[in-house]
Amino acid sequence: MYETINSSVNYGGLELKNRIIFAPTTFGLSDEEYFEKIRRIAAGGCAMVIIGDVPVGKSMIEKSLFDKKGFAYYQKLTEIVHSYDCRICAQLHQSDSNMLAMLKYVPGVLTKKISMQELRPLLNAEVAPYISKLSVKKIKKITDGFGKAAELAVKAGFDMVQVHGDRMCGSFSSTVFNKRTDEYGGSAENRARFAVEAVRAIRSRLPKLPIDYKLAVRQEEPHYGNAGVLESELGVFVPMLVDAGVTSFHVTLANHSSLEDTIPPANHPYFKGQGCFLKYCDEVRQFTDKPITGVGGLNDPAFVDDQLASGRITCAAMSRQLLADPEWPNKVAAGQLKEIHRCVRCNRKCLGGLQQHQGTHCIYEKD
Repeated sequence: MYETINSSVNYGGLELKNRIIFAPTTFGLSDEEYFEKIRRIAAGGCAMVIIGDVPVGKSMIEKSLFDKKGFAYYQKLTEIVHSYDCRICAQLHQSDSNMLAMLKYVPGVLTKKISMQELRPLLNAEVAPYISKLSVKKIKKITDGFGKAAELAVKAGFDMVQVHGDRMCGSFSSTVFNKRTDEYGGSAENRARFAVEAVRAIRSRLPKLPIDYKLAVRQEEPHYGNAGVLESELGVFVPMLVDAGVTSFHVTLANHSSLEDTIPPANHPYFKGQGCFLKYCDEVRQFTDKPITGVGGLNDPAFVDDQLASGRITCAAMSRQLLADPEWPNKVAAGQLKEIHRCVRCNRKCLGGLQQHQGTHCIYEKD
């Protein structure tokens, strides 16, 4: 039963024991709580865990590979995940938030007068002027940082890196935010340059490392997503990224809009169905034969297996479903389908918990 889900696969040069990947997720938990969450997910049988938001430079806010404490933190994560015969990927990113402008909102966030949902449009309003005014020298330093971070990630034990195609890569890709008139703005080829240089920085330092790319797709009619790559420009971006060294794609909806769009509840007006973002995988497939991971409300084993068996996607990424039941892969493999806690996409304790500064949890968790 569900032979494709349980089959091994070469994912862009990395051997995976099955087709289920834990998608990069923001948790907002203490270190020990986070380690335990990741341990349970790895123990549940997924093939790979993607650790989200690993900065490509030193950071005062996030755990960084560039300092001893941060490096030890990531090293512990790789040890935990590997102990369950599971692979681990570092999602490398550069924030597109103007940190100086962000400081004025810190008091409101700390006192909980500004929610995470309220903070997003405030920060998004700062993105366009920030990235449009970055000096070329600063840009080169950032893109080179992707290569340095990848080297440190490998030393810490990561098996693969993923370039975060939202955040700064996504903002440079999008005409919504990118108002530059130099070689990094204007045409699709120019707007792809930042992401391409980030990938090349990794490939030049690590010729054999598998490089995944989180390809954030934005659409019009109706409009969803602000950063990332417009559907009509995928034919430009995808081949350029492959030529730069990308070995696989993790395809989803672009961000910098409402969190209820990128993490859609079951009653979302547009993204309510199972596999709600897989249509973007179909579009990406027109321009590459590289492995593609799909995401978006996936929780039904039969549906997931059909998408994999048909070749529509190579792997299936899940976040909320593996929060609801980390044992989903093991239970599917054992045929224990009735014992699975299905994610109902209520967003009450996962997205809701994060927005309320309580951390990412699930309604199935016991107090």
